[in-house]
Amino acid sequence: MTLAGFIAYSGALAVAAAIPGPGLTALIARALGSGFRSSLFMALGLVLGDLTYLTAAVLGLAFIAHTFGAVFLVIKWLGVAYLAWLAWCFWTSGITPETIEARKARGGAFASLLAGLTVTLGNPKTMIFYLALTPTLVDLHTITATDYGLLAMCTIAVLLVVLVPYLALAAKARWLLSTPRALKALNRTAAAFMAGAAAAIATRQ
Repeated sequence: MTLAGFIAYSGALAVAAAIPGPGLTALIARALGSGFRSSLFMALGLVLGDLTYLTAAVLGLAFIAHTFGAVFLVIKWLGVAYLAWLAWCFWTSGITPETIEARKARGGAFASLLAGLTVTLGNPKTMIFYLALTPTLVDLHTITATDYGLLAMCTIAVLLVVLVPYLALAAKARWLLSTPRALKALNRTAAAFMAGAAAAIATRQ
């Protein structure tokens, strides 16, 4: 892989991670309910889930991309449709104080780690990123073990850089993210990013 490829992958991952979705919503809820330490372990679980999908993409999608090119075309447009639907949902409703309250949870480090992993593995947004977008950023036909290692390090670094400020803010300023006005701004921003991501994927060759 080239340096440009790593930069493109890291940038796309950062944008995808920053867009509020099931994983980020659960992380904010954990930080609001249980504080920084518990939510940090949950963030590590989210990272582990992403690494699982990255590994699956590198090991399994290279063959599929080579043999069933049409499959990725279908996945691409399903991803576009899903992101557009998420944009609509966040614009019209999104994260509310009630959903945050419902997702608050307490538990030890392992429970938090497992919760983060489970949320990511069942997160359609994460699936779409690694199935629909990653093959357009990473040449799966030529990726090497070294490339995979660098991608894994980029994934860990980018996700922690994006997620830790969210949970730190939620843990330290619970009153801010609990106000309807702040949540509305967060929802509208998320909707705009999701719509932009859908347009970017739709126009990418």
